[in-house]
Amino acid sequence: MTHFFFCLETYAVIFLIVTDMPVQKVNDSSDLDAKVPAHLQRTSITGLTVTSDPSHRCVKARVVHKGPVISCAQKDGIEMLRAEIREEDLPQSTAEHTSINVIFFGTLAKDFSQSVRQGDVVLLADFTIRKSPSFLRDKLHPCQLEMDGIDACVYVCPSAAPSQGPSCSEAKYTYVPLNNLKHKTVVNVYGVVTFFKPPFPSKGSDYCSALKITDQSDVKVSCNIFSKKLEDHPVIFRVGDIIRLHRFKAETFNDSMTLLNTYGWSAVTFDGIIDSPVAPRTSSKSFHFGESDKNTVQELRQWAASQSLISNDPTVSLSSVHPGMYFDLTCQLLAKAVMDSRCILLKVWDGTKCEHPLLKVAVASDALEGESTVAKDRMNLTANVLVYDNHMETAQDLKPGTFLRFYNLRSLLQRAPDQQPDQAEHLSFHLHGGTTYGRGLRSLPAESPDLQSLKSVLENHVDLDEYDEVNDGTLLEIWYTPPEAVVLPNDEEPDGEADTGLSYTVRTCEHNTQQLTLARVKRSTPPLSCHVRARVKKYHPQQLYQCLKLFCSKCKTMKDVPDDGAVAKVFRESARENQPCDEQWAATSSASSREAGRTISMHISRDMVGQSTHMQLIFVEGTTLDEICVLSRDYKNLVPVRSENGRMALMDLTAPFLFSGDKRYYGCKRCSLNTFENHVFTGVETYDGQAVAEALGVQMMQYGLLIQFELDDGTDTLEALLWENAEKFFHVSAVDASGSQDLQDKIQTIMDTVQPPQSSLEERPWLDLCLSVYNVKDDDRNKVCYQITNSEIREE
Repeated sequence: MTHFFFCLETYAVIFLIVTDMPVQKVNDSSDLDAKVPAHLQRTSITGLTVTSDPSHRCVKARVVHKGPVISCAQKDGIEMLRAEIREEDLPQSTAEHTSINVIFFGTLAKDFSQSVRQGDVVLLADFTIRKSPSFLRDKLHPCQLEMDGIDACVYVCPSAAPSQGPSCSEAKYTYVPLNNLKHKTVVNVYGVVTFFKPPFPSKGSDYCSALKITDQSDVKVSCNIFSKKLEDHPVIFRVGDIIRLHRFKAETFNDSMTLLNTYGWSAVTFDGIIDSPVAPRTSSKSFHFGESDKNTVQELRQWAASQSLISNDPTVSLSSVHPGMYFDLTCQLLAKAVMDSRCILLKVWDGTKCEHPLLKVAVASDALEGESTVAKDRMNLTANVLVYDNHMETAQDLKPGTFLRFYNLRSLLQRAPDQQPDQAEHLSFHLHGGTTYGRGLRSLPAESPDLQSLKSVLENHVDLDEYDEVNDGTLLEIWYTPPEAVVLPNDEEPDGEADTGLSYTVRTCEHNTQQLTLARVKRSTPPLSCHVRARVKKYHPQQLYQCLKLFCSKCKTMKDVPDDGAVAKVFRESARENQPCDEQWAATSSASSREAGRTISMHISRDMVGQSTHMQLIFVEGTTLDEICVLSRDYKNLVPVRSENGRMALMDLTAPFLFSGDKRYYGCKRCSLNTFENHVFTGVETYDGQAVAEALGVQMMQYGLLIQFELDDGTDTLEALLWENAEKFFHVSAVDASGSQDLQDKIQTIMDTVQPPQSSLEERPWLDLCLSVYNVKDDDRNKVCYQITNSEIREE
């Protein structure tokens, strides 16, 4: 075995050239503990404090960052090197302060630079513990280790034999290429991540991770992972990461394979960047990782880079953001505040200055957790991100100082309440509910290679902390802006009683009736139409995307709009069982899909051949949901179909029967004939959902908005539905809102105006409403119901 030494160089009269402790190079990090002299006791990094006694102590960790050798002016020019090490054998969920800065001085700095590589496991002995001056910036351990004592020494295990809690014996695993997966077999695989959704709550008690992977076979495979514990899910930071899956079951859907986790499953991920440390990411305390695994990861990295699967910069900086973007953002959390039960504010920055003025969202000082951001706000460096619905759980667990990444973040222009109409709007950021396009957020470990450039930018602004204090002058600059607040006229209350002020709504009815209190209304005998003035105490559903409903006017059935998962399953099953159909009235063209053995067919009436694509009604067969969504960008009217006994038939009506641009039209399963009643589609100037539905024998369901308000006027409260009048109330078409995020944002904006988050009832605006009182049968008993009619939001 080769032996070598690291020792400390002297300088002036303070340091001496003293070293008699040997440093051994070992082939496995587990040997480090065996080789350590008996008088040294291993200490956990997480337990270090400035008052800890470092004598006869050592720490074992992996090198995750190694800086250059530089001259230290504070020590009269002696050479120094800063490295960052992370403790081994700890689950990733153990979270705090597992990484620490180490400063090497003298010849030890030079020898460390030449002999130790990023990813090596080291054992440090006889160090000094100091308070870390960079703790507030890098959010690593509050202490740092200084290797400048006379006995300071380093033991090294090269990363060629990495070990992070593997099993003691050299386990042997067989890995199956993705193009060789067999139905109903349990396999181990490696792959490059091409798409992923951070873990999200499933309809059951588990969390679900959804991802797609590929390998050198160029086959893409979907993978779904279900687990009750968030920390068990694979830790994926970006497209291009490498993932290893053990004990996953391959199942065939739509002639393609999907991997599902089975009993005893495990997942380990790695950074996909070439030359970054091959450091496994997993919560498991015991797993196998050997030389062959490292070679596999490096081969996949090389292949992924050659296929351009990895972006050099996977995120966008704030300086590059413009209104209307959906983008990924890597940043640091400065502070946070819960706005209400469905919204939390995250104040973040990435050290760059946005070209647009950023919207300020002020909260009470006692509600804000984290540091003051006033100085950064002044310099337009702070982004106020409003996080909604299913992402709140993750956001609430974040601690100020954490580095994080947003996926599919939305930027919008908004006008602050105190702004004049001729002033520029401010840029706001929203992470809406749902997981479409991988929408979500995730914390990043401080040692992540993706953060090196971000940390460098943030260090340029370190002096801002000295001026980041609030005084009377700066408080006047802060606007109170509720999430996505809309500015409506007459927003000041006149002197006197509040209920004499102008309302945020107007009545559009011609009723000439006296205004009643809610208490009087509840004593009245239905049927009755009356006028009331009240405030919104609360509303349901709080997650407003759930207020969009489908309604059949024939059988009065009402249901939620199917989610993409249910619709995608119908498409997969239809495509899997698809056989070519032959219709005499149709001209057919075919195209190969990306999946081997599957063909996409497009049928149009022979009378329409040669017409503009916007005039054609196209029947699409053998496609997936993702594919028909892509096609709908170029073709105006698409009807998904399947083959049944060689003839064309509609798909299960869980799926839309018509795709028209961003809009989807659904049919009622109970009332639809589900047959083609008319094969002649010529002579129609404009196709709409109803015309197509009649031709296909479908009873089209209508989109509607359904919200329940609890109204309060000080005399009593009552629950009133907004349903038949909802589109007029919001000035929004429900069918248009179904395919437009902007219109959905408008509805949310209005709701945040009538019930501003964190507001008391007295602070909320009055609403002038027309109320319809009527009876309905409920278990053979009359039940009095209330519905808002002939009322709408006041517009400028």
